[in-house]
Amino acid sequence: MLPTLSIPLQAADTVVMIQARDTLGTTALVASLLVLAMFLAVLVVLVFEIRKVHVTLKRSSDHFQKHLDPILERGREVTANMEFISSAVRMDVQRISESVRSLSDRLQGASDRMDKRVHEFNSLMEVVQAEAEDIFIGSAAAARGVRAGARALRSPEQMRPADGTATLEDAEDTPPQSSEPASAGDSPAGNS
Repeated sequence: MLPTLSIPLQAADTVVMIQARDTLGTTALVASLLVLAMFLAVLVVLVFEIRKVHVTLKRSSDHFQKHLDPILERGREVTANMEFISSAVRMDVQRISESVRSLSDRLQGASDRMDKRVHEFNSLMEVVQAEAEDIFIGSAAAARGVRAGARALRSPEQMRPADGTATLEDAEDTPPQSSEPASAGDSPAGNS
């Protein structure tokens, strides 16, 4: 025999076994297929519903976009105005701050100058007071001297006792007499 004929005969010896299905296995397979079909149907319905919601949201967003555009534009204008106002206020605050700082510096300088002038004035017043005291003391001493001299010239016997021991210092202790000339009827004891 030829070798080619023997190959198919050997293939015929292989046995393939298919297990018979029982009713429960068949029912489970059918149920799985039904669940899969229902899942696919729900998925298709869900996709269509999501598509409808998407279209509705797209329309709503277009509608809101039309209404929101003027509001957003107005908001941009308000924001621009607020930025302008805030920058203007910031610049004004900086100017005021600089003015206050400058005024403070000038007031400090004026205060320092005023303090220096007060010290100079106090020094001047001390000198004036010292000079006035010197002048007053000198004037008082001169006035006493003039009074004592006038008394000595008016009544030499009052100033000098009989023994001649009276001095000018003793005359300072006596009260001043009037500068009017003594009348003839007045006695020297009556004037004291």
